[in-house]
Amino acid sequence: MDIVIKEILNDADEIETVQKFLYEQIRIVYDIGPTPKFHYDIDGLDEYYILPKRNCFFAAYDGDKIVATAGIRAYDRDFEFFREQYTEENTASIWRLMVDKNYRRNGIARILVKHMEEFAKKAGYKQIYLHTHRYLDSGLPFWKSQGFVITVEEDDYDETSHMIKII
Repeated sequence: MDIVIKEILNDADEIETVQKFLYEQIRIVYDIGPTPKFHYDIDGLDEYYILPKRNCFFAAYDGDKIVATAGIRAYDRDFEFFREQYTEENTASIWRLMVDKNYRRNGIARILVKHMEEFAKKAGYKQIYLHTHRYLDSGLPFWKSQGFVITVEEDDYDETSHMIKII
């Protein structure tokens, strides 16, 4: 396996390939199809990750096949419990870390996280936010192993755990 990490640029064909990969992974993992309420950033990949200078989207390729993705962008959530603590100036947020099930447990996610952390440092962010869901077996253990700490755990329908890492 010869995995190559690429930054996705403003190329319509490449963006479409990434979108197809993401929607397939979402179908497999969450058993849902494209849902604009939750997947607006996938439909607007260029607007949310590629065109803004402080945002970036990465894909891991095995040959010409995408096997994993990850995006990092300025924090743009409006959670009341983080108001004034996390801003788009000081906080990046990780989105869409997805690894094809046939490529898991090979260190690809760790490599993508390293790329995103390096990008965030160069872009001037001080910390990285993410959220995961407790029902995802490997979510919390993986993010904790990457140095992220839980800041808030919600008892919502998604079992959301909010996490942060100072960089």
